[in-house]
Amino acid sequence: MVAEFIGLLTIILSVWTWRVEKRRWLRILGLAALATVITQGILGGLTVLFFLPAPISSAHAAVAQTFFCIAVSIAVFTGRRWVEEQPRTELDQRRPALFTLTLLSIFVLYVQLVLGAMFRHHGMSWWPHVINAGVVALVLAWTAVRAISVYPQVDAVRRPAIAMLGLMVAQLCLGFLAFITRVMWGRDAAQPELPMVISTVVHVAVGALLLATTVVLAIQVWRHVPVAFEERVPGQNAVAA
Repeated sequence: MVAEFIGLLTIILSVWTWRVEKRRWLRILGLAALATVITQGILGGLTVLFFLPAPISSAHAAVAQTFFCIAVSIAVFTGRRWVEEQPRTELDQRRPALFTLTLLSIFVLYVQLVLGAMFRHHGMSWWPHVINAGVVALVLAWTAVRAISVYPQVDAVRRPAIAMLGLMVAQLCLGFLAFITRVMWGRDAAQPELPMVISTVVHVAVGALLLATTVVLAIQVWRHVPVAFEERVPGQNAVAA
């Protein structure tokens, strides 16, 4: 019932966006949200039909969070601040660029999402998920510290960077709790016990918030901190453009 309600809301969102939105790319994004919901419904049916196979269940989890990120992006793009504000542009001449770091952060989070789903559905052991958690922590900390320290005056970049850093710390703590309740305490349990269910659900929910926040950070960095590139002028030295 919850899935059907979300699907209905997404249909309304897609139709409404297509009718009233003048930005063509945003209308396409609305259709993308509808497409991911349809895909999610198909994968959900296959998951039940084939009794929770790990590959399909993991794809189901990844598509769900992709839809959530698209919905959050639409909320950002249609918000009053995005429409009315004049972007404060700061050229990024560092290498790697902050935008590159945000894309890398999204990538490692998606990898972590898939590894976690595979572990939950008994498709692989726990250690790839735990090892990649260290990679995620390093990449996200690097991205957040760069954003906060280099562009503290750009609120649209600083705020999601701080939120991303805080959610990452919370997610690491929740991951440790989920590991204890699932691998150590609940290893021999005939049925999932309440502490394992609660810790796992909260861990997945905060992971979704972390991924969406990182996507918002990437969007704001793309808008406010464009990458400076070197342009060669004949007879002159390279200049930043």
